Amino acid sequence: MTKKEKTMLVRIAVSAVLLIAAVLVPYEGVWRFLLFFPAYFVIGWDVLWRAVRNIAHGQVFDENFLMALATVGAFCTGFFGQGEYPEAVFVMLFYQVGELFQNYAVGRSRKSIAELMDIRPDYANVEREGKLVQVDPEEVAVGDVITVKAGERVPLDGVVLEGTSMVNTSALTGESVPREVRPGDDVISGCVNQSGLLRVRVTKVFGESTVAKILDLVENSSSKKARAESFITKFARYYTPVVVIGAAVLALVPPLFVGNWAGWIEKALIFLVVSCPCALVISVPLSFFGGIGGASRQGILVKGGNYLEVLANTEMVVFDKTGTLTKGVFNVTAIHPQECAKGSLLEMAALAESYSDHPISRSLKEAYGKEIDESRVGQVEELSGRGVCAQVDGKTVCAGNDKLMDSIGVKWRPCHHVGTIVHVAVDGQYLGHIVISDEVKDDAKQAVSALKAQGVRKTVMLTGDAKTVGEAVARDLGLDEVHTQLLPGEKVAKVEALLKQKSSKGKLAFVGDGINDAPVLSRADIGIAMGALGSDAAIEAADIVLMDDKPSKIALAMQISKRTLRIVRQNIVFALAVKIVVLALTPFGLSNMWEAVFADVGVMVIAILNASRALKAGKK
Repeated sequence: MTKKEKTMLVRIAVSAVLLIAAVLVPYEGVWRFLLFFPAYFVIGWDVLWRAVRNIAHGQVFDENFLMALATVGAFCTGFFGQGEYPEAVFVMLFYQVGELFQNYAVGRSRKSIAELMDIRPDYANVEREGKLVQVDPEEVAVGDVITVKAGERVPLDGVVLEGTSMVNTSALTGESVPREVRPGDDVISGCVNQSGLLRVRVTKVFGESTVAKILDLVENSSSKKARAESFITKFARYYTPVVVIGAAVLALVPPLFVGNWAGWIEKALIFLVVSCPCALVISVPLSFFGGIGGASRQGILVKGGNYLEVLANTEMVVFDKTGTLTKGVFNVTAIHPQECAKGSLLEMAALAESYSDHPISRSLKEAYGKEIDESRVGQVEELSGRGVCAQVDGKTVCAGNDKLMDSIGVKWRPCHHVGTIVHVAVDGQYLGHIVISDEVKDDAKQAVSALKAQGVRKTVMLTGDAKTVGEAVARDLGLDEVHTQLLPGEKVAKVEALLKQKSSKGKLAFVGDGINDAPVLSRADIGIAMGALGSDAAIEAADIVLMDDKPSKIALAMQISKRTLRIVRQNIVFALAVKIVVLALTPFGLSNMWEAVFADVGVMVIAILNASRALKAGKK
């Protein structure tokens, strides 16, 4: 509990004691007013002050104004002989209890976000002139070598040069099991080095690092409101002035015809208390905030409440293959030369791919196993979705798929192996092909079945890989549909076609990780990117980021979104139903101030407690 919350708790206790004392003392008239006023002032002075201050700033119609008007009015009825002093104090007291509940619930949501926000590093140990210098992470340049001691947080993205250690990634991914890093392994900012000393070469400046991007996503998530949030904000803007006018009419018009001014003013005050929209204005945004916080605890970053709303209505999920459903870790499994030796075929392919950072290119270079003489390579051209062409020893070497071979007029030979086939041609002569295999992620099959359980009607895979490979993976995972040998532009066209197949209320989600997936992520109703291994472009274009690269988290995110929306609907229906009933009874004298208190503050407390359930991610 914060200092502010503790102070409010003391004020509530003091006001309650004073209220009980005032009720027990049998005084009437002015003395009765003087007994109840201290109890009212102790608990309500800040509400009155905020109401006056907001009026001075032109913000008249809010919950502070309504509560001030209703409670001050209740005090004023004492001068008409009604003496609603206990009710006035109790309304304000109960309202502040509701505010305390609200602050506590918001605090819990913010705490879950704050745990994620703690990933921001305070400093970096940079090696300069043989000494370690502690500097701000923003001052570190690409290529600098930093030292990360045991217990310290990795301040920037980089590659391990020396040292072996276990790093804790739970703040980023929600994964409790630490992972081992060795020389040559990538490390991302925000992780905690648990054991050994690490020397790391920085590969990204702080502004482009993983931790900076995550912090930016979290900080801006509240700015993208769901339709329900936007509706409630607009609803309160028009609703509050209407109920104030309605209360004024109720207080002034009927007495002109039937008399009994004090009775009708009391009804108007009850009307004001009941009509306060606190339950809706507070609980709906709190529900979405809780949903985003609960998701972040599971390593799922949602960029706004609107995306939770869209995800809940997803009926079609489209996957990229490499790096999304598969690990993106390629290994050369077969070499089939036609006009040369195996070693020569692999050498030509590795040299041609030497300037590419594509996973397939890296696997070819690793399989080659020798240091590449870059002076032998020149005039490299990467052909998206097809492969690469380069000048090697003055000869034109093309390495890629069958589409590349067809485009240069080379007759290629098919392969009976299942995997990615890299064909190689030199000066228009076919040399053979290399088979590269990828491994399906451990939870990919579980992810597909879990999505079906969440009500997803169709699962589709789009890949630039060969037909045999794509169909084999789709069959193994139980996907409904697969489209292979697609260029990036063709993926967008396929998504456009799939968007026409969904229902009017249904949504399409695309899941990808590579830079070539960015256009598709943007075009889909909702884009989901792999955050650990995914490219910066994909993460930037996506609406939801999975920090541990586990596709099974998509179903969990859907579960969280549906739970959040269910809570929002419950709060809206409950709050409006109670208020409408009590408001309808008020003009007929069938409701009193105590019932009004329940209809306002009681409903608000119940709605807030219900909204706080959104934090419990993954539970029904």
